[in-house]
Amino acid sequence: MADYIGLIIPALMKGAVVSLELFCVTLVLSLPLGLLVCLGENSRIKIISWIFKAYVFVFRGTPLMLQLFFFYFFFPINMGVRMNAFTTASLTFVLNYAAYFAEIYRGGINSIDKGQYEAANSLGLSRAQTLFGIILPQTFRVVLPPVSNEVIVLIKDTALASAIALVDIMRVSEMIVNRDGSLAAYVIAAGMYLVFTFFMTVILTRLEKRFSKFE
Repeated sequence: MADYIGLIIPALMKGAVVSLELFCVTLVLSLPLGLLVCLGENSRIKIISWIFKAYVFVFRGTPLMLQLFFFYFFFPINMGVRMNAFTTASLTFVLNYAAYFAEIYRGGINSIDKGQYEAANSLGLSRAQTLFGIILPQTFRVVLPPVSNEVIVLIKDTALASAIALVDIMRVSEMIVNRDGSLAAYVIAAGMYLVFTFFMTVILTRLEKRFSKFE
């Protein structure tokens, strides 16, 4: 068994790298995009607000798996543009998670006392100065716990990308199991996800404790 595990570990590690890359790309792009979407939802221009709210409704109201299939098959068939599995997964995950982060941000912004807007206005601060100088710094502390939860969910959701043949941990372990008839690859894959989740949980918990000092 030890020899067999030694043989399949390199392939699983390559899959783990792909999963980690998808996770990082999604997190780096969806966090700022989510803030942009949130600001769009809160726009005073009705058409802009409606567009962003519709975007959030669609991406939060449909399964991530269905969104993966849509982008993977829609562009080649209808637009003549072929994207590889990683690009498709990255685009889908970024758009999906940006919608969830936008709602988290919006809830955080709405939780800030309205009196702070009035105080800023009385000091002659513009709407942008109030938002970026007073509201958003406080919002970050408020939204950190729910954002952390979404980050942990993202770790597990990356496994869905195997449905469009992305060679991630899940896809590699599935191919090994189908080839060898042993469930060892699934067990090792589960261990990799747990290790990654553990380290992210530690990092996020420390981050939450650090910012809780500013309450």
